[in-house]
Amino acid sequence: MREDNIVSQTEEQETGDEGAVEAQPKDREQLETELQELNDKYLRLYAEFETYKRRVNKDKEEIQRYGNESLLHDLLPIIDNLELALKHASDNVSEGLVQGVEITLKELNKTLEKFGLKAIDAEGRRFDPSVHHAMTQVVRDDVEDNVVVEEFRKGYLLKEKVLRPSLVAVSKKSETKQEKETGEEIKVNKNIEEES
Repeated sequence: MREDNIVSQTEEQETGDEGAVEAQPKDREQLETELQELNDKYLRLYAEFETYKRRVNKDKEEIQRYGNESLLHDLLPIIDNLELALKHASDNVSEGLVQGVEITLKELNKTLEKFGLKAIDAEGRRFDPSVHHAMTQVVRDDVEDNVVVEEFRKGYLLKEKVLRPSLVAVSKKSETKQEKETGEEIKVNKNIEEES
């Protein structure tokens, strides 16, 4: 009987070992799948974190670049008033007062330039709606269409950002002048077509 027990135990061990051998590849495949999933999650999380870091750094740079925007915007009327004082200074005003205002304005502009404030060149330039705000159109035949002919209030840039657009008057040719030029363009185009 003892031999029968030993044989049956040996058979059970063999079938048990085979089951364990068969279970190992399945467990291994499952573990590899789980490992791959965890690795994918890690890579996605790492990519999201890198994107977050870039966005935070960009926001930080924006704050550093434009942190003084509201202060500079509030100082613009002071510059306007100093410029108006110089523009309307008459001969009976003390020469020293005019020089004092000029020096003050020059120093203020110089200081604000250190922080990135720059005046927008407007007069004589082509009208650009991104930096100019047209207040009126002026009929002028001596100037091309859409050219700034007068600046009512200076505009300013803070670094590359428009802090305040220039208030300007824009040229417009008279109707007869436009018709003549359009007629001449049509004649030139017809002559070119006929020669071709």
